[in-house]
Amino acid sequence: MKKETHYISAEHLTIDRVEQIIECGMSLALSDDARDRINRCRAYLDEKMISQTEPIYGITTGFGSLCDISIDRKQLSQLQKNLVMSHACGVGERVPAEIVKLMLLTKIQSLSYGNSGVQLGTVERLIDFYNNDVIPVVYQQGSLGASGDLAPLANMCLPLLGLGDVEYKGVVRPAAEVLDIFGWQPVELMSKEGLALLNGTQFMSSYGVWSVIHARRIMRLANKIGALSLDAFDGRIEPFYPQIQQVRPHRGQIEVATAVRHHLEGSELISRPKKHVQDPYSFRCIPQVHGAVYDTIGFVLPVLETEINSATDNPTIFPDEDLIISAGNFHGEPIALPMDYLAVALSELANISERRVYRLIAGVRGLPSFLVANPGLNSGFMIPQYAAASIVSQNKGLCWPASCDSIPSSQSQEDHVSMGSNSATKLYRIVNNVYRVLAIELFNAAQALDFRRPLRTSPELEAWVAEYRRIVPYIDNDCVMYPYIDASVKFLFGHGLCF
Repeated sequence: MKKETHYISAEHLTIDRVEQIIECGMSLALSDDARDRINRCRAYLDEKMISQTEPIYGITTGFGSLCDISIDRKQLSQLQKNLVMSHACGVGERVPAEIVKLMLLTKIQSLSYGNSGVQLGTVERLIDFYNNDVIPVVYQQGSLGASGDLAPLANMCLPLLGLGDVEYKGVVRPAAEVLDIFGWQPVELMSKEGLALLNGTQFMSSYGVWSVIHARRIMRLANKIGALSLDAFDGRIEPFYPQIQQVRPHRGQIEVATAVRHHLEGSELISRPKKHVQDPYSFRCIPQVHGAVYDTIGFVLPVLETEINSATDNPTIFPDEDLIISAGNFHGEPIALPMDYLAVALSELANISERRVYRLIAGVRGLPSFLVANPGLNSGFMIPQYAAASIVSQNKGLCWPASCDSIPSSQSQEDHVSMGSNSATKLYRIVNNVYRVLAIELFNAAQALDFRRPLRTSPELEAWVAEYRRIVPYIDNDCVMYPYIDASVKFLFGHGLCF
């Protein structure tokens, strides 16, 4: 079956569209307008190189604190190649393939506006990599988040030159070998192109886009799992009544309360008379806590959308105005702060989730200690809560905002940096951690629900639990738990999809 094609253009690229491109496995192609923009900008720059005698940063000069050193015209191509080679200093763990593909997509989008001066062939080769799943090997550490993501983007772009490594068909190989397989010649960089490829925030923003896509999925799952836990705990529905939300009308609070009421519609458990007057905060305050996270996602998402629809390399070229301006669009501060904010918010979903787990195993409200029929001989669900608590504690350390830091570089020419790359990679770890904690809560909530039989929760949640029970059974006596936790995580990853 032929893949659907997404045409790169100046049209606003939404997070929803990015998610669709990923989930549907779309291929990429340049629109005619994007081709015209790229070609017009390159032609303007070539003409400018002939007519202008004054130095142009990074095009006829060195880089960073070497900006006052002029370069001979015959060496401009080598200058750009040297830039890519010397800046490919990524270290640490590999960037996951799905993030690298997002880096390719967002870099192509940024170059398509016709403000970067690249050759059309360079952009088309990036598209070739994307469409053929030729995944450059990129590493997570090395970027300061200004002048963009120099080290990771250099590693991503080395294969354009026939250098570095790529993963192709599950095997890491020298890029030159894979270029030979496709009959692709290494790109000969022209003036400005190395800077266009390396300056930019595509490493940070790709992690951010992935995280906000999953944050929305996590939000839906947290509401659904929280509703199941509430019912299994024999909680009260009154804190979710619309009247409560209307007198404190934060949008997130209203949306979460509405979602929980919807999930519990038709439940025998939630509608039966209660002996207790109120629930612990981890249940009673779901609208307020989950709602605050909802609102945070709503703030961060449009910031990242703006970023991936921007030209973030330097210098920036404006052919129609006859301007080449060296400025700071590569600085990651506009997204570093929001990503740190999102990390804090998502960690709170895990925090309150773990507290609900703790309540479910506490041996109260008619539930047995540690959710097992014969406690003592069986430890039951004692240690899954430990695991959740450990993850929550790790998140607290990861939530320290990386954007608070700045270390001068390039002989203090780059004297303030965003550290947004560290914000981005920490956020990625937190997102994965939240999935794990929510999976443990689902594991516990489904077990607790079985102790409420023959009463039933809502038809929606009963159907969802029945699907879950096909992969994770009711636990009668002690068994090896970790495969069931892993299966629960995979279940949530599969059920958070929008497309």
